[in-house]
Amino acid sequence: MIAIGSDHGGYELKESVKRYLDEKNIPYRDMGCNSRDSVDYPVYGRAAAEAVADGSCEKGIVICTTGIGISMVANKVPGVRCALCTDTFSAKMTRLHNDANVLALGGGIVGTGLALDIVETFLNTDFSGEEKHQRRIDMIEGGK
Repeated sequence: MIAIGSDHGGYELKESVKRYLDEKNIPYRDMGCNSRDSVDYPVYGRAAAEAVADGSCEKGIVICTTGIGISMVANKVPGVRCALCTDTFSAKMTRLHNDANVLALGGGIVGTGLALDIVETFLNTDFSGEEKHQRRIDMIEGGK
């Protein structure tokens, strides 16, 4: 299950991502927003991140105009490793090396075609499991 949330600046891209997930038969929970009307991105970024942190969703996708603000919010939730990606290489590497569990996108930064390629890469790349990468993730999470 994928948690997906956006503000008004990411609404159109969120709807495109939802269509992609439907086509791929990937279940998701839409945490809002539900229109282009102005809203506060922390509400929706936090809701998606908390669904990942509590285990009710395996991964998350959060979207605002740039992806910056909503990624900051998501990363405030303990247990979430959110990566803002603007290309497929970053999406691949953040899964392989950082085991990122939330993807942030900028609806005003990446076009729909590229965004869907980024989503596909993020969702289909597994964590490498290498000891050095796990050690670094543990350090991110507060370990020594």
